[in-house]
Amino acid sequence: MMHQNINVALIGNPNVGKTSVFNQLTGLNQQVGNYPGITVEKKIGFCKLNHNIKANILDLPGTYSLNASSIDENVVIEMLLNKNDKLYPDVALVVTDVENLKRNLLLFTQIKDLEIPTILVINMADRMESKGISLNIPLLEEQLKTKIALISSRKGQGIEELKELIVTYKSITTEPCLNASVIDQEYFDKLKKAFPDQLLYKLWLVITQDVNFLNLERKEIKSTFTKSHTELKRLQQKETIKRYQFINDVLKEGLTIDSSIAKDFRSKLDRVLTHKFWGYIIFFAILFIIFQSIFDWSSVPMDFIDSTFATLSTMAAEQLPGGILTDLISQGIIPGIGGILIFIPQIAFLFLFISILEESGYMSRVVFIMDKIMRRFGLSGKSVVPLISGTACAIPAIMATRNIESWKERLITILVTPFTTCSARLPVYAIIIALVIPDQRIFGFLNLQGLSLMLLYLLGFGMAILSAYILNKVMKTSNKTFFVVEMPNYKLPLLKNVAINVVEKTKAFISGAGKIILAISIILWFLASYGPGERFKDAEQIISAQTENKTISETELNNKIAAYKLENSYIGIMGKTIEPVISPLGYDWKIGIAIISSFAAREVFVGTLATIYSVGGTDNETTIKTKMESEIHPETGNKVFNFATGVSLLLFYAFAMQCASTLAITKKETNSWKWPLGQLIFMSGFAYLTALIAYQLLK
Repeated sequence: MMHQNINVALIGNPNVGKTSVFNQLTGLNQQVGNYPGITVEKKIGFCKLNHNIKANILDLPGTYSLNASSIDENVVIEMLLNKNDKLYPDVALVVTDVENLKRNLLLFTQIKDLEIPTILVINMADRMESKGISLNIPLLEEQLKTKIALISSRKGQGIEELKELIVTYKSITTEPCLNASVIDQEYFDKLKKAFPDQLLYKLWLVITQDVNFLNLERKEIKSTFTKSHTELKRLQQKETIKRYQFINDVLKEGLTIDSSIAKDFRSKLDRVLTHKFWGYIIFFAILFIIFQSIFDWSSVPMDFIDSTFATLSTMAAEQLPGGILTDLISQGIIPGIGGILIFIPQIAFLFLFISILEESGYMSRVVFIMDKIMRRFGLSGKSVVPLISGTACAIPAIMATRNIESWKERLITILVTPFTTCSARLPVYAIIIALVIPDQRIFGFLNLQGLSLMLLYLLGFGMAILSAYILNKVMKTSNKTFFVVEMPNYKLPLLKNVAINVVEKTKAFISGAGKIILAISIILWFLASYGPGERFKDAEQIISAQTENKTISETELNNKIAAYKLENSYIGIMGKTIEPVISPLGYDWKIGIAIISSFAAREVFVGTLATIYSVGGTDNETTIKTKMESEIHPETGNKVFNFATGVSLLLFYAFAMQCASTLAITKKETNSWKWPLGQLIFMSGFAYLTALIAYQLLK
């Protein structure tokens, strides 16, 4: 028999467990797009349904209806209308929550009107008993003209039955639940007469939404069937009312809720977690625990990775034949890659905690309580989602602003989100904190290093809020939006979902950063291993002459020669050139080179220093942290990474815009270079000024 591939679109309201269903169907067999973090565009997975049929599962952004009010929701409409798209669905799975069927079915009835074979997936069936809910499935299937899969994505129940329904999708009727002409009979009769070969509801979406996938001249439709914006809104409201009337009639017989046997724990917990005082205390306590754990739990695997790469570097130098390639591998590639892989445990723990908060339903409560604060600074409550998800990566966080209806609020959110401390800053914070903040406890349980990390995260978030307040005052646009947040049920995080999230995001971070670091490590090794003029070439003779009458060991002599060659290499000359600009901040030329290279990506900072300190070194087994800790300034004789310099560096990286990818995505989302360039100039200038003041006060 011939093998068949079918396209399956996964659609639903936010927080109905759509991602869990996607993970159950696809497992790790996914393509999560180009960036780590929460996806706002198309997310594709692959599922083998039986021996002959495979499915491409397309996870579309959450939407409440096909009356789009944001760019994010337009993705769903564009996919469902564009039959020329190679991923146009053969069958649609509309995922719903058993406790919110009435609201979820609005979207279901709209998709049925597009005459796509549609399966109604009722999720969280495991909660029906505790909530006193019972369903008449045969009646619902008859009234809604569909097939229903009753599942629990958390427990994996009903997934095989769902796959069987997908296989037999051709047997599902494409007849709409109700006739679209109920919106306005006379108007739709004219539409049908003018375009007899077109689907009425698709015509309606083309008229009301900014899309055109019917091979028709949009002007032709607009000129003949034009209506004012107010009139179109009135008809959309009428459509919603008619659909809810139909849904109410269906659920009167198909859904029964006996509240007398329900055991509702959610309301009691919400009263505590969203309390106007205790809600904030609990949130910051959770943050505190997270950052304490990031330092405490990750120390053992980090030390192991650090020492492993130091050993690998030594083995490469000893076992491989001497020459340029061996030097490149032992002094450039291995230290550079080791300089970033050492932070995998901390990054994985960060993603683990964020995933648990999202999976449990607590993150929505955070969004709710923080909305009250955000409003005072001119931001939408929906801005909290990008700001919080920015702790993973600013790129998907900026893309997540698409669900903010107001352009002003969306623009402000885009501009301030990079202040939020992302995972790329974590390697810089971790190594500097470990160097300049004592590893000791206050009151017996407070880890000083973990506390410092938490303060840096709060500092970034605070700066984002302050910048938003200033921008809101500067940008004179009066508009108001309403904040709507979904409050999902609390549930134990599904281990499979958390594991997939952590693996995918960590893998994306490593692959994205790894490519940059590998390329930069090779370039830096070359620039540090070669130099112009006689001073570099004759380094050995010059140092030998200078130490001729001194008694020093061979190791000391070799280190002096290596240091002299490094200072007169291409990278040394570049560093010396910029040193007058950065020395007031407490940085030497090596730190300056690391800062410049990290404009490609912040996490490159540590890998750059690891490469620079390894070039020409005689003790390859010394770990990166030890090399940085023992670095002495040749003129002052003091440690390079002292407390004043460390604080200066932490503040610089807390505020500086050092991510080319973030600038690129800002340009894409704002469709202008004005805003990303403004971001770059303001954030970098503010970072320099803050670092300068901090160093001058603390030195």
